[in-house]
Amino acid sequence: MPTTNDSSITTLPATNRQKSSLVAIVKTRPQTVLEDYDRLMELARYHETLDARQETLLKLNLSWTKYFPACSSQPWQVEGVVKKLSEDGFAREKLIPVENKTVVTNPRKGCKNNRWEGTLQRYGLTFTPLPEVEWETYNFKSPLLKLNDIFPEGIEIPTLYPGRQIVHLPTVKTHGHAVTTGAVKNSFGGLLKEVRHYAHKYMHEVLVDLLYMQRELHPAVFTVMDGTVCGDGAGPRTMIPRIHNFILASADSVAIDAVAAKIMGFEPMSIPFLRMAHERDLGVAELRDIEIVGEDISEVNFGFKTRKSLVIWGDQLIRKGWLRPLERLLLHSPLVVWAPFASNVYHDCLWYPTIGKMRISEFMKTEWGQLFKTYN
Repeated sequence: MPTTNDSSITTLPATNRQKSSLVAIVKTRPQTVLEDYDRLMELARYHETLDARQETLLKLNLSWTKYFPACSSQPWQVEGVVKKLSEDGFAREKLIPVENKTVVTNPRKGCKNNRWEGTLQRYGLTFTPLPEVEWETYNFKSPLLKLNDIFPEGIEIPTLYPGRQIVHLPTVKTHGHAVTTGAVKNSFGGLLKEVRHYAHKYMHEVLVDLLYMQRELHPAVFTVMDGTVCGDGAGPRTMIPRIHNFILASADSVAIDAVAAKIMGFEPMSIPFLRMAHERDLGVAELRDIEIVGEDISEVNFGFKTRKSLVIWGDQLIRKGWLRPLERLLLHSPLVVWAPFASNVYHDCLWYPTIGKMRISEFMKTEWGQLFKTYN
């Protein structure tokens, strides 16, 4: 398996490890995917984590306002989770689908383009864009590694978050900043405002911070991850869609990300944020300590490779490379407006209409592409 190392990140001595965590993984197909999501959540014993009487945030994953396969939460993933929760007694007025904006994404447009809107409406749910709710400065008691330094004026979070349980709906994909992305990274898009790109320089430490923060904020955290169509390469946007027909669920964000990393072809403990989270008992990343139920994945290896898009390569060149002396001028001054402009030009005007359209066209010929067309 490929490994990744970052010598700048401190390794803690071994401590008392958490008890075995449970991750469920199921093979699926378009004809049975909703039933399979039901079975998946039962295998993961979700009812031992989530309380039907409590308000529940459904944290969707929007990596691009436009639709691109594997980039954002799939409509059948959203429906599978909402259908299961609704049938199991979760009142619709207590299910709150949410997503945030970035400097280059629009959650309302993304909700429509990714076909979440119609699905949510059919089940009587209302999508809540996080930029439209109140935010408050929250004083975290946990020993955060970097976020207090990145936001010395205080960390703002949505007022919706404290005291509510949360379900994350990420996809299986690579990420140019984090190696892989999934349950842990999905909280990055909800707990931090659109200026969270300031955290890219210390991505792995920030992801650990987000685990600490969620422990303080949420009485329960659960993840349902879609790997029917996965993203390989220069994630989280300019990827190659790969059909692998897996879906995963767990109450341990670290463990589910570790299992997803494994099937993608990575050694989980070589990914810094997973290793650091494991060492701090924020979750389990050692595969031998994870109880995997459902499919036998011992021989599964997608052979994915994380690559950097032109935009992420440029971002890291400024934050960590030879352009670092210009970081404050280019990314922390009024001149920063060039960065989202350049990103939109590259992604939306150059890559998407050319390479992106070709990959979408090929995907739409598949059974999953045909299923996507049925959602509106």
